Amino acid sequence: MDWKPDRKSKIPIYKQLAVNIENGIADGTFPPDKPLPSERGLAKELGINRSTVVAAYDELEANGLINRNRGSGTTVSKDIWGMTKKRIPSWNRYIEAGSFLPNLPVTQRIHKEMAEQKLINLASGELSQDLFPMTSLREITSNRSFIGTLGYDHPQGNAILRQTLTNHVKQFRNIETNPSSILITSGAQQALHLVVQCLLKPGDSVAIADPSYHYNLPVFKSAGIKTYSLKMDKDGINPNDIAILYKKHRIRMLFLNPIFQNPTGTLMSKERNKKVLELSAEFGIPVVEDDPYSLTSFSGEKMQTLKSLDLNGNVLYISSLTKIVASGLRIGWIIGPKAVIERLSDAKQQVDFGHASYTQWIANDFLESSKFKSHIKNLVKQLESRRNQIVISLQSFFKEQVDYYIPNGGIHIWCKIKKEVNENQLLEESIKRGVIYVPGSTMGSEKGYVRFTFSRETEENIHEGILRFADALNAVSNRLE
Repeated sequence: MDWKPDRKSKIPIYKQLAVNIENGIADGTFPPDKPLPSERGLAKELGINRSTVVAAYDELEANGLINRNRGSGTTVSKDIWGMTKKRIPSWNRYIEAGSFLPNLPVTQRIHKEMAEQKLINLASGELSQDLFPMTSLREITSNRSFIGTLGYDHPQGNAILRQTLTNHVKQFRNIETNPSSILITSGAQQALHLVVQCLLKPGDSVAIADPSYHYNLPVFKSAGIKTYSLKMDKDGINPNDIAILYKKHRIRMLFLNPIFQNPTGTLMSKERNKKVLELSAEFGIPVVEDDPYSLTSFSGEKMQTLKSLDLNGNVLYISSLTKIVASGLRIGWIIGPKAVIERLSDAKQQVDFGHASYTQWIANDFLESSKFKSHIKNLVKQLESRRNQIVISLQSFFKEQVDYYIPNGGIHIWCKIKKEVNENQLLEESIKRGVIYVPGSTMGSEKGYVRFTFSRETEENIHEGILRFADALNAVSNRLE
């Protein structure tokens, strides 16, 4: 065979071999009903393992391209294009060829373990069931009549809910807007995808905080967007870095999470907020503000969003009910210039014909009710208690081994492990001990960090989870000594 595997390629050798043989079948190099090289002979000729050839032949057989018969070897199928055999698509090839990239392998692993195992969950960025306002939501669905439509609603979302959100963001977030400048989305995640897909093009450059939740999102790479990092400190990103990146890379957009940032929990200072907006106006760079946590301030102080300071319409504001009411409602929203909202709305229509009317009704009635305020008050109290517990547990089990910033809101705590350890081994050892968290490398460029989420577990489970993590860290560290 006049072919050699490319050992530097990311494509497995068995797949390379399968593709080469399939191409040879198509162009007549390997004619029907003629024997292909034996598994052992082909492996020797190409200098590869026999198992690699077996895997390639397995894939070709599954696709109906070859026949394997004991005693007579492997032959090209006579009936590749006939009616007596049905070919199975090479699904792996389609999966790998798609333009929408999968999550990072470690992120996929975390999601799988959370779904399949009963672990102490310090990884999932959502509220625990006992923090959902179940009683209030049940009253809405059982005692009040549904007044919406069961057909397709307005492209931007239900008009009543958009008016309610207009009042909500003015009261709780100091944002002045109107219903025509709001788009209802399936959580903040869909809002972010719409912004990237509709307002940017392949080759554009954007700036994101490092570390940040945006760091591990494949949406940027899938869209061909180049991302550049803005380093974080206790007051958030340094606005002066924005000017440097703009002049060097012509940044087209900024993605920021200024209030109780995920994962660091930091609150960007008012001075830096103002400077960011000044630079946005100077360079004409839109700012995408992601605000899941501004209502969770443990001090009770009303947080100042970037959008509330935005006098020029430079900020696209994204928020949702996911982190403060219930993730399953899938209610998020974007606030921005009317023309932008209409563009994003058009794209959303192409994806799902608009948001589900039933959950919009539930969300609207809950936001309008007096119980929303009491729910937020109780939620903040519970989150602060859990924050306090995780700090106590970290102090108890790690003392000087771990550095961390104590957040004054939100649901995450960002920890720096002072010992040098293998991140993958530490995660595996932790899972064995029944606790899961998010390794720092999925959210930032620096090594040695972990993100713990304290909103998903009780104080008792948080304490036990940190204990198990400490045991895993000690086990991994001892192997290195």
